[in-house]
Amino acid sequence: MTEHMWNYKSTSGHLAGTDLTGYKVEATDGSIGKVDKHSDEVDDSYLVVDTGVWIFGKEVLLPASTIVRVDPEAGKVFADLTKEQIKNAPEFHRDKHLGDAGYREDLGIYYGTGAPFGGRPA
Repeated sequence: MTEHMWNYKSTSGHLAGTDLTGYKVEATDGSIGKVDKHSDEVDDSYLVVDTGVWIFGKEVLLPASTIVRVDPEAGKVFADLTKEQIKNAPEFHRDKHLGDAGYREDLGIYYGTGAPFGGRPA
């Protein structure tokens, strides 16, 4: 798992305490959904993105490090992922995301190295 995967990049413009719920999510190749839930915890920051009808309502968890820019005026967050990469991300599981180390490891593998879920290039 990458060391800073669960923290926002200092260049993202994210301000701690900002409520990102309802913000639109922009992938590198277009709009992908909206923020349904987010966490601002140090070393455990993430967004839960509802992809809506584009892929039939799937929710995925994006680690904070995947967010390259936050635009509060437009109500948008910009991810450094394509729509396809977000679509192929492990589905968000409300019951697993806090206490299941295997689920967190799967997320780390997907977002950190691109294996085994075939997502981000290393």
